[in-house]
Amino acid sequence: MQKETLMSVVPHRLSPLRKPSPEVFHGSRPRSVPSNDGTLIQHARVGLLVTIALMAVTGCGNHDGPGSQQGQSPKVKIAQPLSQEVTEWDEYTGRIEAVNSVDVRARVSGYLEKVNFKAGDKVHKGDLLFLVDPKPFTAQLNFAEAELERAKSRHELAKNDLARAERLFLAKAISEEEHDARSKGLRETVAAVQSAQANVYTARLNLDFTQVRSPIDGRIGRELITAGNLVNGGGGDATLLTFIVSTDPVYVYVDADERSALKYRRQAQKGGRGSLGDERTPVELAVADEVNFPHQGHLDYESPREDAATGTVTLRGVFANPDELLSPGFFARMRVRGSAPYPAILLPDRAIGTDQAQRFIWVVNQENQVEYRKVELGAHIGQSRVITEGLKPEEWAVIEGIQKLKPGAKVNPERISLTGRDGEK
Repeated sequence: MQKETLMSVVPHRLSPLRKPSPEVFHGSRPRSVPSNDGTLIQHARVGLLVTIALMAVTGCGNHDGPGSQQGQSPKVKIAQPLSQEVTEWDEYTGRIEAVNSVDVRARVSGYLEKVNFKAGDKVHKGDLLFLVDPKPFTAQLNFAEAELERAKSRHELAKNDLARAERLFLAKAISEEEHDARSKGLRETVAAVQSAQANVYTARLNLDFTQVRSPIDGRIGRELITAGNLVNGGGGDATLLTFIVSTDPVYVYVDADERSALKYRRQAQKGGRGSLGDERTPVELAVADEVNFPHQGHLDYESPREDAATGTVTLRGVFANPDELLSPGFFARMRVRGSAPYPAILLPDRAIGTDQAQRFIWVVNQENQVEYRKVELGAHIGQSRVITEGLKPEEWAVIEGIQKLKPGAKVNPERISLTGRDGEK
């Protein structure tokens, strides 16, 4: 009810002042103003006073707020850069490969009689893996050996015939043609013996091939053909039985860009080495669930030709794998040493700002004022960057709170110390 009364009074209060009507005065005595109008005027005055009071209170609040905020200096954390000896590493992604990898295939055709291993077993060179039914090949060997004996007997007979022909020819008892026939017959039997011997050797090989043995040391996969199945041997249609991969050591192949390859070669030349493989260039490896690079190895191969399609050169690292944690085919991150150790100063990445193409930091002076400082960055070392220009080791740089600063601003600094792992202490 009070709101409605005030809203109705305001237009009345803002209306132009009117002269009293003549009817108000009657004779020498004026009429009294109706009590209704007096109440409205009184309510209007009360509403005006309330509005003025509210405006005054609001104005005072707005005036005091900014003043109190402007009087406070922003809090920041500052630290001196970390000075230490660093080594640059170039990181690449690649795949782990086995030093030796073999697809085991059947070399003779027949029915598979036996599987002599368990899937995933560690096998050694010469271990029996599969057995193809040997009975047909035993029969072939026996037949070849019998043919060899026949050829030998024919050879002995031809040899005796030639001896008799020699005596008869000297006695002019046989013609020269007959003598030549018996001489050539002996040579024919010699060839027959050699052919029979080759057939025996082939039959013995085929019998040996019924025993499929491991050609290398390594770990074997699952059997792709089970006992009782017919397998084909020899040629491009030979049945794949399983596979074996060596596990210790392992290779890691990566592709390095042209600039990096040139850098590694120049380092090798400075060190008196002809190529990367001439001396053990250090490399480190991490697999998918590892943050650091716990596996140590060395480069042993650099491709002599660049891939023109990608502009990269293939590098190969060798890593020991005695616990067989590294399996061929695993995704891996390998980093190659990109420089000799050198002294440097470092700042965490979060302390470095970007102004278009320029990198900068905030430096706090003795008066606790911040200075805008352009810097030149070097290599990434963990979570930090090498500062090559723009900062001295004894200066204090803002580590946290860089977003709320401007040149010359006063700050309330909290001094901290950086550790080698970009931590605080």
